[in-house]
Amino acid sequence: MNKIIEKTIKKAPDFQDYLAQQLKNKKIKAIYDDYGKQLEIAYKIIELRKKAGISQAELAEKLGTKQNNIARIESGGQNLTTQTLQKIALAFRRDLKIDFIEG
Repeated sequence: MNKIIEKTIKKAPDFQDYLAQQLKNKKIKAIYDDYGKQLEIAYKIIELRKKAGISQAELAEKLGTKQNNIARIESGGQNLTTQTLQKIALAFRRDLKIDFIEG
């Protein structure tokens, strides 16, 4: 590995340490908690789509929407309704389960 790259990597702060430090701020933690759930859902949709071996365009067609909407969903940039989540579940022949768990 290139010496300059090695030095840069060694100097880079650990992201988990940085994140833990930032999450001590209550405002940042609240935003992270809200947005974090959207990202979890987005990741799960990406995982299901890739496992099914279909493209964003193919999923969009199944949902009656456009590919750029699927891209926005998968980026975590869209707060999904239960109706949309149900459509996604049906597209993958899955049941949608929403649960409240103790934290």
